[in-house]
Amino acid sequence: MSDVRDWFGSLPIFTRYWLLCTAVLTLLGRFGFVSPHLLILWPDRFLSNFEIWRAVTSVFYYPLSPGSGFHFLINCYFLYNYSLRLERGEYDGKPADYCFLLLFNWICCVIIGLVGDFPLLMDPMVLSVLYVWCQLNKDAIVNFWFGTQFKAMYLPWVLFGFNLIISRGGMMELFGILVGHLYVFLKFKYPQELGGPELLNTPRILENYFPSQRGGVRSFGAPPTHRPAPEQNAQGRNIFGGHNWGRGHVLGQQ
Repeated sequence: MSDVRDWFGSLPIFTRYWLLCTAVLTLLGRFGFVSPHLLILWPDRFLSNFEIWRAVTSVFYYPLSPGSGFHFLINCYFLYNYSLRLERGEYDGKPADYCFLLLFNWICCVIIGLVGDFPLLMDPMVLSVLYVWCQLNKDAIVNFWFGTQFKAMYLPWVLFGFNLIISRGGMMELFGILVGHLYVFLKFKYPQELGGPELLNTPRILENYFPSQRGGVRSFGAPPTHRPAPEQNAQGRNIFGGHNWGRGHVLGQQ
């Protein structure tokens, strides 16, 4: 248990709690501690009864059944693997930017769920994050089932085609790809390649709540202590009347 606790504590904050909430809500619904009908996104209950928690729980909860357990585990693997890569890679030291990515993708998934009447949003949310990583690492080689390897830019489409053929689904993966593509386009391609304005700037409130980190240390804290000024005496002066400062030391050495 200590090894599991250490592993869990070593995860970055958003990947850690995303994975934890997914496991907890799914198990609570599976064993009947919470009714699954309270966790899924129903547009009439969300809009008419103002049951706003459904927009959150529908991202974390996934109904477990003999035929869906493997798909849930695959989703958890992709969630852990690619959210971890983003949070420790491109968004390392920038928790506010990664939080804004998750919020933007989540809002888009909720809108799609309300318009299309999709009660579960785990699939598109996970695929949207996976798509962002794949676009930022297009030429990275990823491994798939049966030892197949290909560039990361093709992975979301492979997953879409695989679910389309095997389970006659794929729509949730397609929506996740669209959400991820919308973020990549507005955040990177539109301002950098097309010269447009930056439309997805991280709000200041998130930057204040999740300050930037460098080398694992937050960017704020106590100011450095000042060294006492050297004593001025006659013995410390050189032949030109100035101070004899000595050889000095390289910064960081004693």
